Amino acid sequence: MAKTIPDNLEQELKQVIANVIGREPEELKPETDFWKDLGVDSIKAIEITVAIERHFKIAVRDEEIPKITNFGQAMKVVKEALDKKNK
Repeated sequence: MAKTIPDNLEQELKQVIANVIGREPEELKPETDFWKDLGVDSIKAIEITVAIERHFKIAVRDEEIPKITNFGQAMKVVKEALDKKNK
C-alpha cells in the first residue's frame, strides 16, 4: 500500500506557510493563531491555501479555508486531503 502522508509533513507545511507569511517555521506551533498571533489577513489566508495546494498537489475545498485559523488545523486539512487523494 502506498504511503499517503510524508514523514516530514509537519516540517514541509511549516516551511510552506512560513514562506508565504514571511516568518520563521519555528514560530508555527499547533495553537498559533494565524490571524491574531501572526497578522494573517484574508488575502494571506488565500495565498497560504494556494501555496499548500501547489506544494502538496491537493485541493482544499472552499468551505475548509475559513477553518484554517492555526497550524494544527492546517495540518488536519492537509492530512485529510492527502488521505482522500491517495484512496
